[in-house]
Amino acid sequence: MPTLSPTDWRIQVKIFEKFGCRYVRQKGSHLIYHHPDAKRAVVIPRYDEVPVTIIRNNMRTVNMSREQYFRLFTEV
Repeated sequence: MPTLSPTDWRIQVKIFEKFGCRYVRQKGSHLIYHHPDAKRAVVIPRYDEVPVTIIRNNMRTVNMSREQYFRLFTEV
């Protein structure tokens, strides 16, 4: 299985929208998304490279497995 690597914020937006997150608002350079099963918001910063720690934290928030992440990543 490939390892997680930093990716552009636009790719992260596409992945989490395909997973069922919907855009709520923006605060500065951070996009706030909501997932129906999540207890808290998914925050995607508008960085050229979103760090792996943020990607992993957002995956944990919406209960997304690595397999699901990489499947959606290849679709984008």
